[in-house]
Amino acid sequence: MNATIRKAPSLEEFKTVLKKHSLKATPQRLAVHEAMLTLGHACADMVSDYIRANGKAKVTTASVYNILAQLALLGIYQHRMSSNNKMYFDVNNFKHIHLYDKVNHYFKDVQDDEFIEMIESKLSHKRFKGYKIEGFDMQIICRPTRKKASV
Repeated sequence: MNATIRKAPSLEEFKTVLKKHSLKATPQRLAVHEAMLTLGHACADMVSDYIRANGKAKVTTASVYNILAQLALLGIYQHRMSSNNKMYFDVNNFKHIHLYDKVNHYFKDVQDDEFIEMIESKLSHKRFKGYKIEGFDMQIICRPTRKKASV
């Protein structure tokens, strides 16, 4: 598996990205991003719980969801719907593949540049009448191989 190590924007890089989008680096936005850096993939409830447990800022779950949704609309985060109908957000917006554990509703990133390049190459030769391919989003659905998989 050929992989280039990539990572989500640090807190300082995040401040720069916010400024680029004419957004202020409020304590709430910074607390959300700090939680997402730790959690990786999370729903608003998980981020709210993390912020409450770490006492970084006072923010409601509704505000957390609004911040996450705004960041996803701007392309700073990605969002994914799980099979339990919860919106999960992904702090990593670079090209990667998701493993989705449908039992525990957990997302895991897989970086495989060779595989991604193969798919992109194949798609570059495909034509779908009436559509132009802009990219792809791969999610591999799986289940734990042991009764209690470590997450």
